[in-house]
Amino acid sequence: MNNEKIKIFSSKKSSWCGLKMTHSAAHQIKKLIKNEPNVLGLRLNVKKSGCAGFSYKIEKVINIDKNDQIYEYDGAKLYVPIEAMFFVDGTELDYVKEGLNHMFKFNNPKAKHACGCGESFAL
Repeated sequence: MNNEKIKIFSSKKSSWCGLKMTHSAAHQIKKLIKNEPNVLGLRLNVKKSGCAGFSYKIEKVINIDKNDQIYEYDGAKLYVPIEAMFFVDGTELDYVKEGLNHMFKFNNPKAKHACGCGESFAL
């Protein structure tokens, strides 16, 4: 991991630890929505999928849901549905370059193992 400063954000619910977002992740979110004025940020959700049980789902946010927890760093907004917080609470969102690939990387302390392809995780 690089030496970028990591910002920690708290959630609306005091029982949550919140999410962490690196400068690199915030920069990429802002880059993705720069030319789309109706997009507010990205939503991080979890769905049942893959061989390990769950996978992360990222989508552009046009409308805020009343159940979204909102995390913001340096103008980048990440929306997380309250029902997904159980799975992602404490997760660090990073954006990394690995070889020719650029991708969001989820450093989730709750994930006990991931599948071999890295697409899914289990708690």
